[in-house]
Amino acid sequence: MAPTHTMAGGKGPNSYSQHSTYQRALLEVAKEKISEAISTKLEINSASNRFNIADFGCSTGPNTFLAVQNIIDAVGQKYRKETQLNPDDNIEFQVLFNDHSNNDFNTLFQTLPLTKNYFVAGVPGSFFGRVLPRDSLHVGHCSYSLHWLSQVPKGIADRNSPAWNKDIHCTGFSEEVAEAYFDQFKIDMGSFLKARGEELVSGGLLFLLGSCVPDGVKMSETMKGMLLDHLGNCLNDVAKEGLINQEELDSFNFPIYPAHVAEFKSVIEDNGCFTIEAFEKISHANEEFPLDPEFLATSNRVTFGGVIESRFGKEAMERTNELYEKKCLDIFPELANAKSGMQFFIMLRRN
Repeated sequence: MAPTHTMAGGKGPNSYSQHSTYQRALLEVAKEKISEAISTKLEINSASNRFNIADFGCSTGPNTFLAVQNIIDAVGQKYRKETQLNPDDNIEFQVLFNDHSNNDFNTLFQTLPLTKNYFVAGVPGSFFGRVLPRDSLHVGHCSYSLHWLSQVPKGIADRNSPAWNKDIHCTGFSEEVAEAYFDQFKIDMGSFLKARGEELVSGGLLFLLGSCVPDGVKMSETMKGMLLDHLGNCLNDVAKEGLINQEELDSFNFPIYPAHVAEFKSVIEDNGCFTIEAFEKISHANEEFPLDPEFLATSNRVTFGGVIESRFGKEAMERTNELYEKKCLDIFPELANAKSGMQFFIMLRRN
C-alpha cells in the first residue's frame, strides 16, 4: 500500500483493531487448510532451530496474531510428529510484522498476546519490495492486502486520457479503465512475488488470503463494488455542499483493484518463482457484509477514512461518512441482489 493507505490505528471505537471481525472470519476458516498445507508441503530442517515467519500488511492486530499463531501451531505439530521432540525446547520462532512505516506499530506491540511463544520484530516498508534478507524466510503470510495498489494507475486521473475514470474505483464497465488498473496490478503483484521469491528459502510457503472477483463478473456487480459506488455518490453530494472541490473529486481514485481469478493466476505463473499448490474459493459465515448501516459506515471509515481525510480534509471525511450511513438504506435492495464476490485461499511453494 502507498504510505497514506494504512488502516485506522489505535484501539478506539473507529479503529481497525476493533472492526476487523470480517477479515478474522477468513483466517479462522483457513486455519485447517494452512495446517494441512504445512503438514504435507513444508520441509522442516531439523538441523536448524530457527524458524522465521512474516506477515506482510500486518496492520495493528489482532488478526495478525491469529494468523502467525496458526502457522506456529502447525509447524510445531509437524516437528513433533517427525522428530518425536518437543518443538518448545528445540525451535525458536521469530515473527516479522511488516507494514508501512506509518502503520500504528505501537498499538500492534502493545497488544501482543501475553502467552506468545515467539520472538518479535517490526519490519517497516512497502511489501512491493524486499524487506527481508535473501533466503531467510520459511513461511510468509498476507491477508486482505493485495487489492491495494502502490499507486493510482497512469491515465486514470487525466481528463485527456482514454482511461480517465470519473468513478472512484474500477467498476469494471470501462474497458480502458479496467486495462489500466490491471496493468498496475501486474506491476505491483509481480514486484510482490519477486521480493517474496528472493526472501523465501527454497521449498518455503507463501499463504495469500483475501477478496477477488470471479471471472465474468464486474466489480460494481458485487456488494463491495456497489458500496464503493455508494461512497462515490456520497462524495459527490459533499462536493455539491461545497466541502470538496468537484474538479479535484473528478480526478480522485482509490488505488485498489480486486483482481479476477484468471488475472491472479496469470501473474503468479508469469513470475515463475512459485508453484501454485492451492487456489481455492473459501467460504465463511461473514462472507458478505451484514446489511446494517452503522456497521457498513464504520467499516468504510476504518478502511477509507484516512485516504479521504488526507485528500479532502477531516470535515469532508466526517460529512461523507454521515451521508454514507444515512443513505445506506436506499441501496439495500440493490445490495440484496448483488452478485457474489470471492474469498480466496492461495498457497504458493517457492521453487
